[in-house]
Amino acid sequence: MTRELRLRKVGNSVGVVLPKEVLAHLRVSVGDTVCVTEATDGRLLMSPAKAEFTRQMKVAEGIIRRYRNTLRELAK
Repeated sequence: MTRELRLRKVGNSVGVVLPKEVLAHLRVSVGDTVCVTEATDGRLLMSPAKAEFTRQMKVAEGIIRRYRNTLRELAK
């Protein structure tokens, strides 16, 4: 499925309205959370967020915050 969607101003942000067909394809509805991931070729992929993934990301973010300085040194 390929769709061109127009970006719209929403307050101080920019948003996109997903048509019913896209929502049905993703199997999401109003209030659900989606995950946007960058593919290796630079494309963005959107999929429904899974509770387990969300929990894992919160744990990872906590570890990154806790060991920020160590990770920065290792990255040199």
